[in-house]
Amino acid sequence: RFEVDVEMKLSLKKSCNSDELDDTVNYEKIYKTVDACVNKDKFYLIEALANSIAKDILINFPINSILVRVRKPHAPVKGVLDTIEVELNRSKEDYV
Repeated sequence: RFEVDVEMKLSLKKSCNSDELDDTVNYEKIYKTVDACVNKDKFYLIEALANSIAKDILINFPINSILVRVRKPHAPVKGVLDTIEVELNRSKEDYV
């Protein structure tokens, strides 16, 4: 199991004025992209999963940059902890 947070940077000027879904990012499609990344391949590293999510979103949506956090609760690490987490910042230029 993973927990995923995604923060996207994009211009919202048009959608704020129009109040139209076509002028912004469809968050349901973003969710489905994240879900597909989590379920399509087996990842040994949460870093690789975070990169897959960032790449798929930046390539397929009009996002300028993205911050992806992937947490693995109950990671198999000896010690007292709640979760293991990685945070990845990427922009479109990283995948050109």
